[in-house]
Amino acid sequence: MIRAGIVGGTGYTGVELLRLLLPHPEVELVAITSRAEAGQRVDEHFPNLRGHCNLSYTAPDPAILSTLDVVFFATPHGVAMDSAPKLLAEGVRIIDLGADFRLPDAEVFAQWYGMAHRAPEVLAEACYGLPEYYRAKVSEARLIANPGCYPTAVILGLAPLLAEGLLREDTLIADCKSGVSGAGRSAKVGLILPETADSVSAYGVSGHRHRPEIEAVLSDISGTPLELQFTPHLMPMIRGIHATLYGRLAQPMSDAALQDLFATRYASEPFVDVLPFGSHPATRSVRGANMCHIAVHQPRPGQVVVLSVIDNLVKGAAGQAIQNMNRMFSLAEDAGLMQIALLP
Repeated sequence: MIRAGIVGGTGYTGVELLRLLLPHPEVELVAITSRAEAGQRVDEHFPNLRGHCNLSYTAPDPAILSTLDVVFFATPHGVAMDSAPKLLAEGVRIIDLGADFRLPDAEVFAQWYGMAHRAPEVLAEACYGLPEYYRAKVSEARLIANPGCYPTAVILGLAPLLAEGLLREDTLIADCKSGVSGAGRSAKVGLILPETADSVSAYGVSGHRHRPEIEAVLSDISGTPLELQFTPHLMPMIRGIHATLYGRLAQPMSDAALQDLFATRYASEPFVDVLPFGSHPATRSVRGANMCHIAVHQPRPGQVVVLSVIDNLVKGAAGQAIQNMNRMFSLAEDAGLMQIALLP
């Protein structure tokens, strides 16, 4: 059994990790940390876990964490980097659901996150944890940078075309919508029900932290530096990411060829489902599941629109983290992750 711990177990991604790890057939959940809630039972905070979790929160204790096989950091940006070097030295594998290791350039990280990177010595060995494109590296990694939720949806949607050099790099637009849970569990006026219900608003138009992450990964996949316009929107829903992705073809392609490109690329991927050409996937179809639904359109010759939807807390966070853990420990990649999406 894999002995696992979660640092930061009171937020939405932390409790989603709990929901998915507790029934995992190959995992023993040993420790869940929270400085503020130390000593309190987990199921007192999350009643859905009653009868499934007997653990209590503890303060982060390096002596305990260093005995584990893997530690998940479901913490704010800037936390994992302080613990990673010591835990790695003790042989513990790390999966960080924050942004500490997503950007390979420490200066770029400082620019976008407003803090110096305090563990540059391990930043270079971090593996970007998108198994569909970095599966071999994930299998060998000690330190996984779990992708952001927006980047997961955008990269999975655009990468098949960019990997084959089929899009003009100066035409890329990612128009994305997210549920309120993507902003975390902290109380903020802009996220309470009277502020978000019956309203849609864009944010981060001039620059969002996920943009350099998306650009870095797509540049790596395509083999050429590229930029895109990324515009996120807040939607009056709890879960879900919907990415509408635009681009212009570098050369003519038929609808059938476009569909075949995506269907072939993701044919063996357990968590990417390419829908029939011209479909309109909805976030409700992936709610609670570690799944990305993708559909391709060509409204006019040469104009491509890709629709990509995920649950931001599962494929966009906790589910993908467990998918990475499965690869790291040579388990079946879908172990513990075959939940059917919730409808309605």
